[in-house]
Amino acid sequence: MLANGFYPDTISSDVHALCINGPAFDQVMSKFLCLGMPLGDVIAASTANAAFAARRLELGSLKPGSPGDATILSVKEGRFDYVDIVGEHLTGNRRIVAEGVVIGGRRWHPRPSN
Repeated sequence: MLANGFYPDTISSDVHALCINGPAFDQVMSKFLCLGMPLGDVIAASTANAAFAARRLELGSLKPGSPGDATILSVKEGRFDYVDIVGEHLTGNRRIVAEGVVIGGRRWHPRPSN
């Protein structure tokens, strides 16, 4: 479907009860990026579109009045192996990486572990 330009409306995680300890640990954004979905569409499907589908219109946006929560992302180039719950592998050349988090409009910094 992606090859024909039919993209998913929303993207969430590949994490559920059958894979809580792996092999899926994160959003499937990178997988869709590697399958040819444009980055802007990947981001929209994981943010604004997902918030709309969940009827949480205050989420998925950085417009005035929103909670101000965001993830700072970068796209890394390289060779990456993606595995799904049934063990199927996809080798991709890009990976979306979380570089930081903003909560309530402020950059969140984890507390150092002792």
